[in-house]
Amino acid sequence: MERQKSEHNGKINIAIDGPAGAGKSTIARMVAKRLGYVYVDSGAMYRAVTWHMLQLNIEPENAEKVLQEAQNLVIELIPDEQGQKVLANGEDVTADIRSLTVNRIVSRYAQIEGLRVKLASLQRQMALRKGVVMDGRDIGTHVLPDAELKIFMTATVQERARRRYAEMDASEGITLEQLEREIAERDQLDEQREFSPLVCAEDALVLDTTSMSIEQVSDHILTLAHTTLAGRV
Repeated sequence: MERQKSEHNGKINIAIDGPAGAGKSTIARMVAKRLGYVYVDSGAMYRAVTWHMLQLNIEPENAEKVLQEAQNLVIELIPDEQGQKVLANGEDVTADIRSLTVNRIVSRYAQIEGLRVKLASLQRQMALRKGVVMDGRDIGTHVLPDAELKIFMTATVQERARRRYAEMDASEGITLEQLEREIAERDQLDEQREFSPLVCAEDALVLDTTSMSIEQVSDHILTLAHTTLAGRV
């Protein structure tokens, strides 16, 4: 596959893919900070679109209307001390896009092919000059197929549900068992999506984080990144 023509400036692009709750965002944010790279949370972009459509009562089944309204939506990812602030048409929606309501429906909007094409184009532009750590579900296979380092993070459904549950507000009123079912259903939707489904890239390194701490995962990926960089000198 032909690589994008861009200056690498001594840096590489790192693609981190995996199913819901695998810890991609936490790890990608940490790795980017330690490398001095830019962190791009592709999932936040889909969540911002989902949040926006919910405000307008536009159902994901109305793909034409979703795509039409998406043209009027400006999504900004702004680095901050917590990793990244997300703005939708200038409004800070960082917390809103992590709600249980958005969690439950984002995969249905993410199945819209035209929306994935639009957001993937924006994501590629962000990575043109290298030095980006991007996480998602199709980064290594579709968005940045030429990324120098590709990681596919996974963990058991039970462990992913436990992690997600620990992050949630008690007021959201969901049990761990319900969360396990929802994550399993989300996996199925992501894997069976017709356009750009969740699959492990052939050249990705699979990392099962079920029994690993955040620091262990981050350290491991940092080692891989430094090894990859050394091979490019």
